[in-house]
Amino acid sequence: MGSFSEFPAAWRVYLRAYPWHTINPVPHAPLRKRLSECRVALVSSAGFHLPDQAPFDPKARGGDVTFRELSADTDLSLLLNNHRSKLFDHTAMEADPNLAFPLDRLHELADAGVIGAVAPRHLSFMGSILAPKKLISQTAPLAAEVFVEDQVDLALLVPV
Repeated sequence: MGSFSEFPAAWRVYLRAYPWHTINPVPHAPLRKRLSECRVALVSSAGFHLPDQAPFDPKARGGDVTFRELSADTDLSLLLNNHRSKLFDHTAMEADPNLAFPLDRLHELADAGVIGAVAPRHLSFMGSILAPKKLISQTAPLAAEVFVEDQVDLALLVPV
């Protein structure tokens, strides 16, 4: 894990002064099934998209709050990285998308009976959302609808 001191000085000043959004209490739903009976979906903030999908807008004010749906049979070698942040090295997740979108690992867990099933759809968001109000009020309910439609029991959040 990196250190705060690794950020450029201007970013350290910005991050110290940034009015971080907090949610208290954090909404959650207790798991009511055994993990081995759950349908699991991925939610990543890696900014991945497929070639036939619109890339995330790196110039969107406050950050692009849209998401891209990725199917359970997505060929991870086709994923394009469009994450706007230049504050971390993207090389590893571009070389192995499973680091930021562990779909192959999820299939392995299903095959081993650790989880019940892999959901048919998964979501990729852009990280670095500095203005989360629209994400919380508009995008999150749309994302939740996808998982309700797909009868997802558990979403694995993979922050980047």
